[in-house]
Amino acid sequence: MHFLNLILRNTLRHKLRTALTLLGLVVAILAFGLLSTVVDAWYAGVEAASSARLITRNAISLIFPMPVTYAQKIRQVEGVRSVAAANWFGGIYKDPKNFFPQLAVDAPYFGMFPEFIVDEAQMRDWRRDRKGVIVGKKLAETYGFKVGDTVVLMGTIFPGNWEFVIRGIYQGKTPKTDVSQFFLHWEYLNETMKRTAPRRANQVGLYMVELSNPSRAAEASREIDAEFKNSLAETLTETEKAFQLGFVAMTEAIVVAIRAVSFLVIFIILAVMANTMAMTARERTAEFATLKALGFAPSFVVTLIFGESLLLAMVGGAIGIALTFPVADVFGSAMGSLFPNFQVSLRTVAMQAASAVAVGIIAALAPSRYAARVNIVDGLRSIG
Repeated sequence: MHFLNLILRNTLRHKLRTALTLLGLVVAILAFGLLSTVVDAWYAGVEAASSARLITRNAISLIFPMPVTYAQKIRQVEGVRSVAAANWFGGIYKDPKNFFPQLAVDAPYFGMFPEFIVDEAQMRDWRRDRKGVIVGKKLAETYGFKVGDTVVLMGTIFPGNWEFVIRGIYQGKTPKTDVSQFFLHWEYLNETMKRTAPRRANQVGLYMVELSNPSRAAEASREIDAEFKNSLAETLTETEKAFQLGFVAMTEAIVVAIRAVSFLVIFIILAVMANTMAMTARERTAEFATLKALGFAPSFVVTLIFGESLLLAMVGGAIGIALTFPVADVFGSAMGSLFPNFQVSLRTVAMQAASAVAVGIIAALAPSRYAARVNIVDGLRSIG
């Protein structure tokens, strides 16, 4: 108890220096946690992907459509339970900065996503209303959508002003479920295209394919693509996870840069902390010599240095970790649907704690070595 009290008193000896070092630690640990959470949010779609779902798209690019007739042929492939058509809609709600995912899907789509929880009555209303849409809970909270509201989107891929009625709001089965999406009827989109742009009708952007046996994913993918080989619209079928990873790969340089910055922040605070501990050791040269003269072993002096460094690091780390959660909530709300799953994970918290402890230990290495090697005679001469 006296030993811990001594460490605490030494830590608080220079209050301003201690406060500034703590502030730096808090900011560094907080920044590290937020940047790690951003990376986690980037990969959220990959982690939430199901091994029982495949995605079939045009082999050239996602922007090229496929005929609606492909659905029936895909259903005939062994192991395929259901098939749903989907098109990226890409409308603008009031202002171009109000971005959120919009998909035109047909009815079987929701049956493939058990993680989307929709009230049965709301689902029935959506099925009956061609202009009806189902939106995610986070999206509804962000823009104040309520069941029964009319929403007008300005089409970009499909020109014109599109009027929709919100018929349901879905929730996520788990915290990682994306609840920021906007689903409209593919049939309504297709019927409109038949009237306004017949050449664009009966075209599908991608097919969502559900398998009865996930272990047949590779075989089913090959069979689907073989079915349309040498056709005018050859296909590329891959697992949902591989599809999501394809999008992440497009921004891999950004993810690498964010990771690098997060570790650079820790390195900087390590340098600051090491400098603080080095100053502390030099100032107490006479005290270390006195302790040795009184019979205390060098290990005692080393333990004092490590104890002070770890105390600073752990307190700063604890405050930084505690602040990460409310700051992440504010940041996630401000980002809206850009990061639909912006939540601090246990892995991030563990990395923050490990980083704080590592900083405390490494920063004390050189000062403790100096303190252990202080010569009693030379040290006592520095008094006064």
